[in-house]
Amino acid sequence: MKTITKSQKFNLLFLFLFFSIFSFGQSMATYSITFNGNWNNTDHSDNGMTPLPSNDHWSDLVGATHNPSVVFWEAGQMATLGIEDVAERGDNDAFFNEVDMAITVGNSDQWLQQGFSPNNAMGTSTIMSITVSEDFPLLTLVSMIAPSPDWFAGIHGFSLRDGNNWKDNITLDLFPYDAGTEDGTGYGTSNPATIPQDNISSLVNVAPFNDKKVATMTITLESVLNLPDNNFKSGINLSPNPTNGKVTINNSSSEIIDNIQFYDIIGKLVKSVKLDSANNETQLNLEDLSSGIYLVKVTSAKGNSSLKKLVIN
Repeated sequence: MKTITKSQKFNLLFLFLFFSIFSFGQSMATYSITFNGNWNNTDHSDNGMTPLPSNDHWSDLVGATHNPSVVFWEAGQMATLGIEDVAERGDNDAFFNEVDMAITVGNSDQWLQQGFSPNNAMGTSTIMSITVSEDFPLLTLVSMIAPSPDWFAGIHGFSLRDGNNWKDNITLDLFPYDAGTEDGTGYGTSNPATIPQDNISSLVNVAPFNDKKVATMTITLESVLNLPDNNFKSGINLSPNPTNGKVTINNSSSEIIDNIQFYDIIGKLVKSVKLDSANNETQLNLEDLSSGIYLVKVTSAKGNSSLKKLVIN
């Protein structure tokens, strides 16, 4: 058998730890979200020139949890039809369709909506017990400042993760935005379209608003569920080990093996085997590999992996 140096042993250990980190189970968190309106005549009436209307209210708070591959709205970019409809009329159908499309392609996992309309300018409402996974840790929410031309408040792409941990109790100040789709400087909905359409922009210190928040959003962590390592990880065994070149991979889990990869002592991929069988036992001939220690990564059709060390004499 070949002599293995300390450096090579360290490389193997590093590789083993690297893959092990990414094969651990994930966690899921449950949050409640409380929206507190702070839209008022003192701060948002242009010194009394544009008083709040008698029917002041917020539209339904709507949005999604998602990953970084999708951006539903952001200052400096053009509003989608969904954001335009929310900002101008409090209509959520087009925005729902945009989120639904993101769910279909795997960039979002759920639509969020709290039907509390009509909720007055200083009203409070809560979305209870939403469950968030590590794969979709970003939160986007939006509500119309109603009535108005195309004004709204919300958050976009806010991460509920802090490194490897879920964020605890968070309070965010919300400020007004202009969707850039309809003209108008007062609290009313009968306004001409903005042609050409402008980008979404902040209304801080733009009449009738000053630099004061129009709402706050409190995001409260209710619980964290640490998911156990999948049974695929513990259900894979190699025998015999050490081996003289032939090995049997036993799979006692319910998942199907998709591929098997062999890494040498310096972390180089030296062999890859693609499987298309649901057999619980897979026999491999490894006589083309040199004697030594190998790291074997077995991956299921669901993307779960199991990492094993194999010695070839």
